[in-house]
Amino acid sequence: MPDPRKVRADANALVTELLERLANAEVSELEVKRGGVRVRVVKDGARVAASAPAAGDAPQTAPAAPAPPAKELPTVNAPLTGIFYRASSPQTEAFVQVGSNVQSGDVIGLIEAMKLFNEIRSTASGQVRRIFAENGQLVRAHQPLLEVEPA
Repeated sequence: MPDPRKVRADANALVTELLERLANAEVSELEVKRGGVRVRVVKDGARVAASAPAAGDAPQTAPAAPAPPAKELPTVNAPLTGIFYRASSPQTEAFVQVGSNVQSGDVIGLIEAMKLFNEIRSTASGQVRRIFAENGQLVRAHQPLLEVEPA
């Protein structure tokens, strides 16, 4: 079994390298697998996820390279920490897509926490501009899930 400190150091070095490449390139997403470490960097979503399954640690998150300043749109944030799902099952369509119109109170996803699935409802009305959380991704409480442009 690999040393968790070495795996973490490898992941941190890989994240740093990817962030530098992402800042200097015209790409918005990079993913690299090296040994037991998988790192995915997304510029647009402003999130970095690094995971080392062999180490048994939960995925780490860190800010990515800053995006150019834009007008602030309201976000719908996760009310609790857990695994985010965009649809009620793998065979069904996602609750919302980029471009979907949502009303305050509409279900936009599910978060599984402690073996319970919690409906996540929109706190804003308008058109979905960006979706920050991917299906099956660990999200933290208060983390933005999607961005809504008011109608």
